[in-house]
Amino acid sequence: MEILKKSIILSTIILFTFSVNAQTDEEIQKAFKASYVNEYKANYSGAIADLQKVYKADSYEINLRLGWLQYSSKQYSIAMEYYQKAIDLKKYSVEARFGFIKPANEAKKYDKAYEKYEEILKIDPYNSVANYWVGVYYYNAKKYDIAAKYLELVVNMYPFDYDANTLLGWVYLSLGKSSDAKILFTKALFYKPGDTSASEGLNKCK
Repeated sequence: MEILKKSIILSTIILFTFSVNAQTDEEIQKAFKASYVNEYKANYSGAIADLQKVYKADSYEINLRLGWLQYSSKQYSIAMEYYQKAIDLKKYSVEARFGFIKPANEAKKYDKAYEKYEEILKIDPYNSVANYWVGVYYYNAKKYDIAAKYLELVVNMYPFDYDANTLLGWVYLSLGKSSDAKILFTKALFYKPGDTSASEGLNKCK
């Protein structure tokens, strides 16, 4: 009889917990829906307030969404904090790191943005976007030999990509590889005929 009582109590607790969780999930869904409506109206403060009502520090999704909304309202430092919380909750998240990069760039925190690109490449070594921007970083730092390694990977994966071909062309030109640069600038001009940067690079190859 005692066992039966314990079983009934345990079942009641489980059912109560499930009911509370289901109710919470429904409230969160409603909050997300309301935030989308406010975002569509460009009412970012309202969209943020919608989610703050159901905020849970351990919710990856809410932190990620708040990062985006704070970024959209130009609160870049706060946006970075929310994105970092999301990263801490899901350590392999590439999307949260890309999210972090947006406000970091707007706040001119370029070193922090670069760190996140490096983190992405540790998780996803062949991520074309991260490889491209790390290549840009090293190109701007005039470390052309390092930049070439990242950009060559992008061009190998996306042989007709305008940005990668053009930038790698300039990298090769800086390394004295004018014949290789000429091929890349020519490809870039196939993609975007008359392009100023590719045309200028091609002229320098002659």
